[in-house]
Amino acid sequence: MTTTGEDHVTARGGPWWWERRRSAVLDVGLAVVSALECAAEGVPFAWEAGIPVAVGVVFGLVAGAVLLVRRRWPIAVVLVAIAVTPAAMGFLLGIVGLYSLAASDLPRRIIGSLAGMQSVGVLIVMFVRLRQDIARGDVEVGDWLVPFASVTMALGVTAPPVLLGLYVGARRRLMESLRERADSLERELQLLAERAEERAEWARGEERTRIAREMHDVVAHRVSLMVVHAAALQAVARKDPEKAVRNAALVGDMGRQALTELREMLGVLRAGGDGVRSRAGGSSVPLAAVGAAAAAAASRVVVEEPAEGPSLAEIDELVGQSAAAGMVVDLSVEGEYRSYAPEVEATAYRVVQEALTNVHKHAAGAKTYVRLAHRVSEIAMQVENEPPSGVGSSAGLPSGGNGLVGMRERVSALGGVFVSGPTDAGGFRVSAVIPAS
Repeated sequence: MTTTGEDHVTARGGPWWWERRRSAVLDVGLAVVSALECAAEGVPFAWEAGIPVAVGVVFGLVAGAVLLVRRRWPIAVVLVAIAVTPAAMGFLLGIVGLYSLAASDLPRRIIGSLAGMQSVGVLIVMFVRLRQDIARGDVEVGDWLVPFASVTMALGVTAPPVLLGLYVGARRRLMESLRERADSLERELQLLAERAEERAEWARGEERTRIAREMHDVVAHRVSLMVVHAAALQAVARKDPEKAVRNAALVGDMGRQALTELREMLGVLRAGGDGVRSRAGGSSVPLAAVGAAAAAAASRVVVEEPAEGPSLAEIDELVGQSAAAGMVVDLSVEGEYRSYAPEVEATAYRVVQEALTNVHKHAAGAKTYVRLAHRVSEIAMQVENEPPSGVGSSAGLPSGGNGLVGMRERVSALGGVFVSGPTDAGGFRVSAVIPAS
């Protein structure tokens, strides 16, 4: 399991400037060892300098203890190491200080300058001490060995910690960059999943609205005609048995048509239900898979429109059904009929159907005019009824007030214009214009 950048930041629990307690323990241990080393090296330094030994020991303790702040102030540690180089002390202090400096985020020119100063200091001190040992006769070597040993010692003390520190610092920065990138990707995937869920919820709402419109159009129109025919059947059952038989047959036809349309709609819902079924389980999946699954669900949640929906070719039959129910309907068509996109034809049909249903509900017996106009880039339709003929103008059918809203939503979804309202003569008019493509 990897640790993200946010978890890495929250994992800080060390004192002062340390991120972890073990880092503080490590630095305290290094500082104690360095202080003891410098204190031991302070004794010969005090003898050579002619100062009290206690002063040399205290000086070494203070200088070695500077290693405690190597993570916070690496420059100060290196400067102290350079300062105590002439006293032949601070071997561990110099190595660890150079490593900490190279591993920090300081500019390379600063790291190179301080490392160069440390290397030159070690070179000079080593060269002088070897020359002094040769002069005293403590060491008998050739003159060529002094510069070689000095250069080797200087490079051996400074180059390895600097190179190691540069490598560790680069690796640390790479890991931090990867953590930040992982955090960014995680946030993006989470945002993508949230947007996909919002899109899926919006799509489900749109689908519920579409299904409600379809159910309203199918049930309201067919049942309204069935109620009108049933009322006519009741009125003429004893007076004109033949007409009563015809009305009964019409009621049966209307019921069968309504059942057929409802069956087709439910079949489409069953076919689209597989794509919306949610998955449940105890196993965990990656966040990327969650985002992809949510996006896929959003793209599948919208159920396709029925392949065989109503069309403008059935307008004559629709008007004939209303006429058979006793409505006086005048149908006029302008322009030459041509095929349109299925959603355009279905919407135009439903507008006329719902307008005629409203006439049956609220203005029974009123003369109605249905006009269609096939234009170059659009199709226009208008259903207008005259004022109802006084008493009994209403069929007593319930109305939910959703018919006009549904028509406006259908037309607006296709980029069309829908207008409805009472006429000056006391009737009612429904008009719609839908783009042809």
